Amino acid sequence: MMYAVIRIRSTINANREIRDTLKMLNLHKINSCTIIHPNPSYKGMLQKVKDYVTWGEIDDETLRLLLEKRAKVENVDEAIKKLKEGVKLKEITNPCIRLHPPRKGYKSIKKPYHMGGSAGYRGKDINELIRRML
Repeated sequence: MMYAVIRIRSTINANREIRDTLKMLNLHKINSCTIIHPNPSYKGMLQKVKDYVTWGEIDDETLRLLLEKRAKVENVDEAIKKLKEGVKLKEITNPCIRLHPPRKGYKSIKKPYHMGGSAGYRGKDINELIRRML
């Protein structure tokens, strides 16, 4: 299982810790995406920046589309295999994958996902968002 993390908000007037955490996650710009493995340190980082990003479990089909269309990867099957083994994305390709803004837009970037917004944990629904952004 891997998480896709997408930055949805700017860091203007944000705390320095939040800006530093987004840099550690390699999310430098809005609508950028990275793939991480859910371990305790990453989960703590996600909780710190939960108002600025959205994340969820990415499925194999969406991961394949993401790597084919937006990442500069020569062999997609080999890259997916390495990611599942625990290799970090930055060892395979650029650690940050740039995406288009989603078709039909975000609902609200100021509310959490469970309240009808876009920020925070969204589970399997991240796959639908990524497909709208490809």
